[in-house]
Amino acid sequence: MKIVERGILSEEEKEVLRELWNEEYPARLNCKTMQDFELYLNGLSNTKHYLLFDALDKINGWAFTFLREDENWFAIILNHQIQGKGNGSFLIDELKKNNTSLNGWVIDHENEVKQNAAYYKSPMPFYIKNGFTILTEIRIENEKMSGVKINWKR
Repeated sequence: MKIVERGILSEEEKEVLRELWNEEYPARLNCKTMQDFELYLNGLSNTKHYLLFDALDKINGWAFTFLREDENWFAIILNHQIQGKGNGSFLIDELKKNNTSLNGWVIDHENEVKQNAAYYKSPMPFYIKNGFTILTEIRIENEKMSGVKINWKR
């Protein structure tokens, strides 16, 4: 696996990433159209993309950082077939090299369903293993998600 950093994504990469997003995140977070996905990405500032390619140059994971309210935020998505094998930590370590602090929202329950009707498994143990602090007093609750804020500091 190799990580390639991008400031701007190609149209082909965006389509692959939208499909990955829709397959791996809970269904209520889905970006039904490319326009929805573009709207989300265009709403972020100072975005850096980290694409995880396999030996056949297929994108199997994606992490990105962005600025929100003077804080560095991130999101990460991995194809379920490569989870649990160190690939997520590989991506997170790359983000840590380029940031002194990272913030994210994490779904902290097992009630969400993916578009394939499987339950979404909370990645909370992964973040704890990778040195993140759970800020239990700061939550997001809206029509898209229910989760808790996490933070990592160097």
